[in-house]
Amino acid sequence: MKKLSLATVALSLILGSCANPKNENIEMTDKESHDDFQWQTEQFADLRILRYQIEGWEKLSLRQKKLAYYLTQAGLAGRDITWDQFYRHNLEIRKALESIVKHYKDTDAPQGESQKREGEEEAMSEWDRFMVYTKRVWFSNGIHHHYSNTKLKPGFSEAYLDKLLAESEVSISAEAKAVIFNDQDNKKVNKADGVDLLLTSAVNFYDPGITQKEAEDFYKSLIDPSNPTPISYGLNSKLVRTENGIEERKWTADGMYGPAIQEIIGWLEKAKGVAENDQQAKALGLLIEYYKTGDLKTWDEYNIAWVNDTASDIDYINSFIEVYDDPLGYKATYETVVQVKDLDASEKMKVISENIQYFEDNSPIMEEHKKPNVVGVSYKMINVVGEAGATTPATPIGVNLPNANWIRVQHGSKSVSLANIENAYEHAKGAGFLEEFTFSKEELERAKKHSDISSKMHTALHEVVGHASGKINPGVGTTKETLKNYASTLEEGRADLVALYYIMDPKLKELGLIDTMAVGMAEYDSYIRNGLMLQLRRLEVGDDIEEDHMRNRQLVAAWAYDMGKEENVIEKKNLNGKTYFVVNDYQKLREIFGQQLREIQRIKSEGDYETGRQLVETYGVRVDPAIHKEVLERSAQFKIAPYAGFIQPEMKPIMEGDSITDIEIVYPTDFTEQMLMYGDQYSFLK
Repeated sequence: MKKLSLATVALSLILGSCANPKNENIEMTDKESHDDFQWQTEQFADLRILRYQIEGWEKLSLRQKKLAYYLTQAGLAGRDITWDQFYRHNLEIRKALESIVKHYKDTDAPQGESQKREGEEEAMSEWDRFMVYTKRVWFSNGIHHHYSNTKLKPGFSEAYLDKLLAESEVSISAEAKAVIFNDQDNKKVNKADGVDLLLTSAVNFYDPGITQKEAEDFYKSLIDPSNPTPISYGLNSKLVRTENGIEERKWTADGMYGPAIQEIIGWLEKAKGVAENDQQAKALGLLIEYYKTGDLKTWDEYNIAWVNDTASDIDYINSFIEVYDDPLGYKATYETVVQVKDLDASEKMKVISENIQYFEDNSPIMEEHKKPNVVGVSYKMINVVGEAGATTPATPIGVNLPNANWIRVQHGSKSVSLANIENAYEHAKGAGFLEEFTFSKEELERAKKHSDISSKMHTALHEVVGHASGKINPGVGTTKETLKNYASTLEEGRADLVALYYIMDPKLKELGLIDTMAVGMAEYDSYIRNGLMLQLRRLEVGDDIEEDHMRNRQLVAAWAYDMGKEENVIEKKNLNGKTYFVVNDYQKLREIFGQQLREIQRIKSEGDYETGRQLVETYGVRVDPAIHKEVLERSAQFKIAPYAGFIQPEMKPIMEGDSITDIEIVYPTDFTEQMLMYGDQYSFLK
């Protein structure tokens, strides 16, 4: 077999155009030149708004374009569901904010636009503050921060909102208006130790007042932990209190969220009519049936059919998928991604999935926790066509599905890396952080030379190998039953550790995936730097870490630092009053990562809740306040917001009579305009 360098793959992904430094309100179609493509459009609060390109759209057939268009419309039809899932007052608040903005679009803003530089909040008028709050709400799909889960602070007075409401002739309930300003429901999702996770979480998966114990008892009465093929109990329902006790309200065409789901089904029916092959049509048919009935066995049948569709160039994720936003890990948030396969890059990278058994057989985990035959793992580099629900504006860069462990074991999984999203991040990244937080010239040069490749390699290994590896012992329940609120953190940590362990394996060089082991060294530097320092700039002073991915990164890095102290594997250094964490021994660190992987896999396989809890609480939650303060001070000079999300490309059908003759891609640059358009065209829930 011809050996292929990942450098070649990376080059094919990052060849693109320079960013346009201007911030003009323009639209660019797919037929225009991208030489001046504007990757970033604006920055406010802690957020940057970016754009991405759909490479290869013009090469698709009309049938494929129609398929992508229908799937994208299906996704957008359900966006209200995510808003309501995140908080019971979100839709009412969003519609009021949008009505105010639309009222003033054709008139002067109430207090004009102040002449301010980004970040100078004291220079903002109250209208400016209102608009920043509104855009933050749009970005987070609700009034809680998309990452920290804390309630967003409005920055304007209640009296000012009353004025805007009155002048715009917009009404809002007293309760919904009050929660914008009060201290109620401050956390969307709370996974803190020692509290009632439901009573302290605002997420709308459970009726207010339902306790953690009541919910856990409800599902405990239904679940048989010895069942080798369990359905995903609770995945597509809200738990409510009725006169007959606690019951589920299913999210179906005739149930909760019915009007939006009926719209989704209508577009999925159109997509099924232009499916690329029979297997894809079969999967879409099962997804439609699932939306109609809410039958979780049908959901499993759909996932099996979807996994077996490996031939289609257009693929998608659609429905209630991830459970990160449920503190108990049962209920899934609505999300969609529509994607087109990057044929060239996928061909070059399929060597990972082709060698999946090597990775499992040579893993440092216990033999009894290894899969004797890892089946059906497909890996693709894809270009995103459109996203909706929980995947936007903030998007993942890699996905591995389905989540049901028994389906993965028996039927396999699909892993994708979102190439054009990573490409956009690369083009829009800010300068200066590497120079500020790398200790030596060698570390800096290694990062500049290899970080793009090492990051893509880590993502691929995390998604393809990490989430596909290991098995749960017979008779042990699913991780949401055994590891509870720590399940997601530990699973993400486990997948990261698989990637970290193998990115320093000479096998990658033998397979032609990397040219030098310096790629792995660069990733080790980056992971420790980010896990112990850089990611802290996302937190406010005094905050603990709440989000699962941030927790898992600090857990792995801080635990590794602790494990390697005696041999000074990772050294905490101080130079000119600045702190650095420096890797001194990369092979020893790899051994430590292997030991960590072995233990976290054991915890998952055996359902060892207490040890998992202790690991997360010891290493993943609390922040060193001195380091945190230093990171914030050193980062402030760059004036680069720590979070980024995307304006979505828009598809415009070209019609001749009732027939679509082509579909044009337009790249909007105005985040506010897109949010208002979405609110007008895809608002199906009250």
